[in-house]
Amino acid sequence: MNHTPSPSRRALALIAAGLSAVGVAGAAALTLGLTAASGATVSHGDRSFSFALKPSGTIASCLPHAGGRVTITAGSLNDTMTVSVHGMPANSGFDLFVIQRPTKPFGVAWYQTDVNVNRDGNGSATVRGVFSVETFSVSLGGSATFAPTHQYHLGLWFNNPRTPFNLGCEPGATAPVVTPFNGEQHAGIQVLNTAQFPVNAGPLSHVH
Repeated sequence: MNHTPSPSRRALALIAAGLSAVGVAGAAALTLGLTAASGATVSHGDRSFSFALKPSGTIASCLPHAGGRVTITAGSLNDTMTVSVHGMPANSGFDLFVIQRPTKPFGVAWYQTDVNVNRDGNGSATVRGVFSVETFSVSLGGSATFAPTHQYHLGLWFNNPRTPFNLGCEPGATAPVVTPFNGEQHAGIQVLNTAQFPVNAGPLSHVH
C-alpha cells in the first residue's frame, strides 16, 4: 500500500472535492449539507473530521440515550481516531469494528478496539491507524479470496450477549442473540453504527 501523502494532501476529501468542483463557496455548502444530514463537523486547522454514532435498529427503545461521537484527525503517515459513547448500561463492555456496511450483513469487517464504560454509562477509546479513503482489506488467497474492498463505516457491539437480552433489546427472543463481533467471536448485537451515511460513502471516505 502506498500511503505516504504529505499533510497538505491529507486534507478532508469533502473539502478537496468541493474546492475543485465548485470553488470555496460550493465547498462550504457541501460541508453544511453533510453536517445537516449526518451530524458531521469539519475542522480545517487540525485536519479533523467528527461524526456521530447512532443507535442501531431498535436500540433506542431499550437504551433511549445511547449514542456516541467519533473524531478522526489525519496525520502524515496515519490517523488518530477517538471514540466516545454515552447512555450505555453501567460498567459494560463493547467492541468497535471498522466495517464495509453499517447494517446487516456488514460485509468485510475488522476488529479495532474495546470500549468500556463506567458506572455512568460513559466510555472512550483512542486508537491509531489508517482511517480514511484508503482504508481497505484484500485477500489474494487462503481461506477466502476477495479483491481490495474498502471499509468506510463503524459499528459498536455489546461484548456480552446477555446484556442486551436482559435489557429487553431483543423483543421476542427466547435466548440472547450471539454474533461474532468480539475477540472470542461470542458477542451480542450491534448497538451503534454510522448508518446516517450512505452505504458506499461512510464517514471514513471523507478523510484523506
